Amino acid sequence: MEHSHGPRQIVVVGGGPAAHRFTEALAGREPDDLHITVLTEEPHLPYDRVALSQALTSPGVDLTLGDKALWEEEHVTLVTGAKVTDLDSLGHTVTTADGRSFGYDELVLATGSNAATLPIPGAEHTHVYRTLEDVWGIAESVKTLAATLGRAPRVATIGGGLLGLEAAAGAQALGAEAVIIDGGNWLMGTQLDEGAGQALGRLIAQKGFTVHGGVFPKEIVTDASGVTGVLMADERHIDADMVVVSIGVRPRDEIARRYNEQLDTADSGATRFGMGPRGGIVINAQCATDIENVWAIGEVANFGGMCIGLVAPANAMAEVLAENLVGGNAEFTGFDTATKLKLSGVDVASFGDAFARTAGALEVVYADAPRGLYQKVVVSEDAKQLLGGIFVGDASPYQMLRPLLGRELPGEPGAYLSALGGELPEGELPDDAVLCSCNNVAAGAIRDAVGGCGSCEGQQPVTKLSELKSCTRAGTQCGSCVPMLKKLMEAEMLKNGAEVSTAMCEHFAFSRAELFEAVRLAGLGTYPQIMERFGTGAGCDICKPAIASILASQTNVHPMDAGLAGAQDTNDRVMANMQKDGTYSVVPRIPGGEITPDKLAVLAQVAKKYGLYTKLTGGLRIDMFGARLEQLPEIWRELVDAGFESGQAYGKSLRNVKTCVGSSWCRYGMLDSVALGIEMELRYRGLRAPHKFKMGVSGCARECAEARAKDVGVIATAEGWNLYVGGNGGANPAHGQLLAGGLDDRTLFRYIDRYLMYYIRTADRLQRTAHWMQDLDGGLDMVRSVVVDDSLGLGAELEEAMETHVAGYQDEWAATLNDPEKLKRFRSFVNAPQVSDPDLAYVPERGQHRPAEPVRLGATIAVGAPGRE
Repeated sequence: MEHSHGPRQIVVVGGGPAAHRFTEALAGREPDDLHITVLTEEPHLPYDRVALSQALTSPGVDLTLGDKALWEEEHVTLVTGAKVTDLDSLGHTVTTADGRSFGYDELVLATGSNAATLPIPGAEHTHVYRTLEDVWGIAESVKTLAATLGRAPRVATIGGGLLGLEAAAGAQALGAEAVIIDGGNWLMGTQLDEGAGQALGRLIAQKGFTVHGGVFPKEIVTDASGVTGVLMADERHIDADMVVVSIGVRPRDEIARRYNEQLDTADSGATRFGMGPRGGIVINAQCATDIENVWAIGEVANFGGMCIGLVAPANAMAEVLAENLVGGNAEFTGFDTATKLKLSGVDVASFGDAFARTAGALEVVYADAPRGLYQKVVVSEDAKQLLGGIFVGDASPYQMLRPLLGRELPGEPGAYLSALGGELPEGELPDDAVLCSCNNVAAGAIRDAVGGCGSCEGQQPVTKLSELKSCTRAGTQCGSCVPMLKKLMEAEMLKNGAEVSTAMCEHFAFSRAELFEAVRLAGLGTYPQIMERFGTGAGCDICKPAIASILASQTNVHPMDAGLAGAQDTNDRVMANMQKDGTYSVVPRIPGGEITPDKLAVLAQVAKKYGLYTKLTGGLRIDMFGARLEQLPEIWRELVDAGFESGQAYGKSLRNVKTCVGSSWCRYGMLDSVALGIEMELRYRGLRAPHKFKMGVSGCARECAEARAKDVGVIATAEGWNLYVGGNGGANPAHGQLLAGGLDDRTLFRYIDRYLMYYIRTADRLQRTAHWMQDLDGGLDMVRSVVVDDSLGLGAELEEAMETHVAGYQDEWAATLNDPEKLKRFRSFVNAPQVSDPDLAYVPERGQHRPAEPVRLGATIAVGAPGRE
């Protein structure tokens, strides 16, 4: 038995987030009379399971929790590879599977949970999604299948909850075709009601996932080569090359169950562990079990009849127990079940009484399922107290509302439905409102830290977000509270008379908008001139692309001229989108989506000649994937000769103008949306901005071009064109807002000219139009006053700036092909030979094969799934 009679021995069984937080919290209280021993069966330091999906696509990522120095402290011992199997409560020892024994004065069970499995035939051939080894195994299997099958493997994920969706997204990011199977009638049924589930289903479908819902699987079908599919209860067969099961978790309470069984066998009258009806070790508010000196925290702990697999309650339990073991009297008050989906492009959040089960609860709802938008605020019967909410498609109000749960709202409930386009009510958070639920950090603690951090030498005020995180631990776990954290910090700094820096980076004291104006007024035209006049140092990956964009907006300079080649990011530097395998995609501009059969034939010929994978983009353009760097000039030579232009997909600029067929063909079309879309795309092509932007034109209110989901959207009416602005997709979708209605063509273009130039001049770097408008004082009203009413007297100046852009436009690839110096940048090696390599290996993508004759010497490549548009 490894036990001493020195310090009080605290033994922790488990090495997950709960065990880590408890060890950190107890060690941080600096008791000098105890020693903490952590026994974990995994070979790793405790890691962040919340971020597990990162390890699926980036196997080398370090998910270690906290400061690794914790495990080097004198009174802390971490023992890996130690699976505890037995407990002797009389002898105060636990025994591991390899026979080692550890004595304790206090035992903390933080064993977490296991991934639930399916009790159906063939289940042994499935993968689960719970540990690092699990996700590494999934990643390796996807790669092996792709190489073996010669195509993208079809990966079916059983389970449509939080982890199931993240697992499916990870498989898709690895190049697999993602299928989701869920027994519920809608995804995330535990967190979302039917309306929200329908909206989420729409968003998931737009991401390229296939969903089969409402029926449970019956069998995993296999043959000699492995998995071939999933047989459903209704006898449907869903093809699959691999199956991942993510249907929830089960508490790892086997130590307690084995202990109880041993007492039953011995017919002992000794106290047994209380067990939940669905598993888990019953605890009280102090986190104590029914066995003296044995405690339980995290997912294995059953409190109030529930076990919850979320990090916030696990952290809260850990803090409560740490306080109590050093003489405190803390209590665990219950579970915070708020959840936020971590899936790029799918914004989902749920919190509080989301299903309005409280007596008298009222629901205030906005639903637009076809667009994937659903927002619900649940309030008390008098419509004052916030009880909960659900947000799908636009979860921006979640950050403001979650700390107000259980409190009186400072505004009308409907005002928090941001999808309606109004301004969210402003209100100051009370000091005791919890801003970061993962670490239980209240707004008052944030204010105190900004005033003078108690853990910093000399009580120094906090002025940076990184300092605030370090001082309070807020925002260091799931990160969903960071926007509110930053907002509160800056508001408190202003109250204290401190200056809130708007500097773009350490090399410029200006914001992007200030630098734009300074460059314009000074008449500077090159990157070195700007650095010499306004900057310091050599620049960085923040300011360099911003300067390149500013110069392009003002001068139409080529991305490789004016000293900009080294300042651009990869995509702008080579005028193509880099993909995950190091190759590039080619997306010729097709104004308005209108294309001739002859041009279609050219695209087909180029794709076949260079062995490129082809796909229609979300903007209905044709994307060709798999081009190597040195092939880009050859490909573009053929495309330019056929009349195509570049610039559709790589710059922070206009991507496309999506159109319906309008009055050209559609019986409902009121105006010629195609002609207008083409004119818009040709006018605004190549216009560099703080962020990419998209446009859409619909020929009637049926909205087939989804114009209101664009930065600039135009919809035909009987009175003329309606102009909507500030809509966008992406991680935080926004509905376009009506700027003006009943416009003729000339007025429409004047307003768009002014709107875009006002945005380009005043927005922050990488700020979408929707967020720019939200940050403007007055929001839409301010934009309308400048663009429509010309309140600043800038109308003519903004229009003139746009005319300068239109007159100076040049196709960047056409200019590159005529410049030998620019073409040198597209050699893989300085002495790259201009011959083909007969031994070049190629992995076919979805049955599309390379030509018989290789085109160019290059590295071996494996074409993966297409990257983002």
